[in-house]
Amino acid sequence: MAYAIMVQGTSSHVGKSVLCTALCRIFLQDGYRTAPFKAQNMALNSAVTSDGGEIGRAQAAQAEAAGVKATVHMNPILLKPKQDMHAQVIVLGSPLGDMSAREYRQDYLPRAEGVVRQSLELLKAEFEVLVIEGAGSPAEVNLKDRDIVNMKTAELADAPVLLAADIDRGGVFASLVGTLELLEPQEKGRVKGFIINKFRGDIDLLKPGLEFLEARTGIPVLGVVPYIHDHGIDEEDSVALADCDRNREGEAIQIAVLQLPRISNFTDIKPLFSLPDTRVHYVKQGEKIGDADVVIIPGTKNSILDLVYLREEGYENEILQLAGRGRQVIGICGGYQMLGQMLLDPLGTEAGTGSLPGLGLLPICTTYGSQKDTHQVKARVCRGAGFWAQLQGQTLHGYEIHTGQCQLPAGEGLLRIEERSGQRAEILDGMSTSDGRIWGTHIHGIFDNPNLLLVFINNLRQAKGLSLLQLNDLGVWRQEDNYDRLAAIVRDSLDMEMLYRIMNMERKQHGNDNPGSGGD
Repeated sequence: MAYAIMVQGTSSHVGKSVLCTALCRIFLQDGYRTAPFKAQNMALNSAVTSDGGEIGRAQAAQAEAAGVKATVHMNPILLKPKQDMHAQVIVLGSPLGDMSAREYRQDYLPRAEGVVRQSLELLKAEFEVLVIEGAGSPAEVNLKDRDIVNMKTAELADAPVLLAADIDRGGVFASLVGTLELLEPQEKGRVKGFIINKFRGDIDLLKPGLEFLEARTGIPVLGVVPYIHDHGIDEEDSVALADCDRNREGEAIQIAVLQLPRISNFTDIKPLFSLPDTRVHYVKQGEKIGDADVVIIPGTKNSILDLVYLREEGYENEILQLAGRGRQVIGICGGYQMLGQMLLDPLGTEAGTGSLPGLGLLPICTTYGSQKDTHQVKARVCRGAGFWAQLQGQTLHGYEIHTGQCQLPAGEGLLRIEERSGQRAEILDGMSTSDGRIWGTHIHGIFDNPNLLLVFINNLRQAKGLSLLQLNDLGVWRQEDNYDRLAAIVRDSLDMEMLYRIMNMERKQHGNDNPGSGGD
């Protein structure tokens, strides 16, 4: 049976996902076969496993950091909000149905514990260490009676809990003490250490607070983790977009990304942030797109409602004007569907509002039904103009997560999907205009392909009179280095000897270990 450690937080966005990713890497480095786990995830940033199951992206990243293949048991329940108060419920990688918050809580949660227990048992039989992530806060008193993701998971896994708090937002001591005060005695007994996360400043000035916290609660501070800039680790929550934007208005290349209300898989844009001479800007509600060289309409959990948003906020006119001036307009998944002529929803599965004209920039038509495609895919560039002509015949990798099915003009398509979930396929996807300036695809992770990213950015650089880049200039896809760097920072910040004692584990020797001073 596996040893386990669980990271819970005083609130959302305290850094639980990143801390768990670091711990997965640390245990891998220390010689343990490790798996991540999160019982229930509410996120629009998802990933697809090799067998076509859909899970939260954070758990996929954590599995990658642990050096293992992601499975649906690492995140058995995923909630993807579609509208206010309604979400698609995905169980063991497959859609169960759409439910309101009340329906989910009353009708499904009583059955969910069995799913969580089964996944935990399977992982504990296969792995030596489980790194478990909580959700939100364990002190949500209005939800605790049917909790399956915080203290209930800790109980099922018999896992000690580390309680993490974000000091960058202030109130860290009140949030930690207050969270403990709202826990039941048996729950409080599971909390074996605190982690102060996202610290900037002089640690000596913090020490009196740490001493107060330990004296007040009797629980040690396991460590103080610094604020980590540009850690390169995939986040699960779009609240992280607030930390992504860059104040680089003067850069030669300006890329605008519409921050849709229901934006999903925003990590599609991540490779662009590391490009030299380039500013990537998320356009928030009320802001103008401005004089962008490239406009990207990203994925969304509800293409129809987010297209309505673009119209109501005036973004449709801006997009059409920029397209008319020869700027690039790109759509990914739901954004791709919006670029077409019509979005048809005959069964009301997308929004229940009926059909809607698209932006009319591509000759495609999308119909929504009950089918959902979730696959890792391999595709080949089969046609296209502009920079796409340089990619003719080349292979791209990515993944699909979509319900809308696009009808393309006969025999046309930008890409030919040749493999889906490990099976041979022959499916046309994507479309571009005759000059290649307006294009879209259902394939997420399209910019993760270095061959495409290099041609894409060099096309923009050439138009600006900038020197062309080489592959090694991108400096983007060293994800293994990102995991190692994150693990080194967190390892340095935590008292690792104390962590192993908390987990009741015998520790293997790690040659580069420098135990942190957090618990001293």
